[in-house]
Amino acid sequence: MAEPAAPLKTPTDIQSNAAKSVAESLNGILADSFALYFKTKNFHWHVSGPHFRDYHLMLDDQATQILGTTDAIAERVRKTGNTTLRSIGDIARHQTIKDNDAPFVSATDMLIELREDNLKLVEALREAKDIVDEAKDNATSGILDEWTDLAEERAWFLFEASRKG
Repeated sequence: MAEPAAPLKTPTDIQSNAAKSVAESLNGILADSFALYFKTKNFHWHVSGPHFRDYHLMLDDQATQILGTTDAIAERVRKTGNTTLRSIGDIARHQTIKDNDAPFVSATDMLIELREDNLKLVEALREAKDIVDEAKDNATSGILDEWTDLAEERAWFLFEASRKG
């Protein structure tokens, strides 16, 4: 029988309780990022109506941007000496952004729902900022600013695209 693998022990100078709080916060953001990515792709695939092309392309760009943050989020968790999400089930246990499995959603409702989800992500990012600043995790703090800006921009574009007239 093979010898069991050594536990994942990434060295960090962040106190273990603080690192655990950082990891929990980031894992929640990671779960919500995956949920938001998949919802954005779902709406990208199923959008219809007179603005199809514009919405289809915008949602694809946004989904790509969201997915692009996931690896950095997970790697920050690992750099703090913790483990990150491991499966779709693990994502489901941590996500707060709700799935949308409706057979039809109007384009306007898609944009509004995604705007609200991005704003919810912004709120989680701001809460994480407080946690990482308290833990003196400067590297994560700086990256959170960038992720917040990206989510705010997505919410802004979704707001403008969903306006009438």
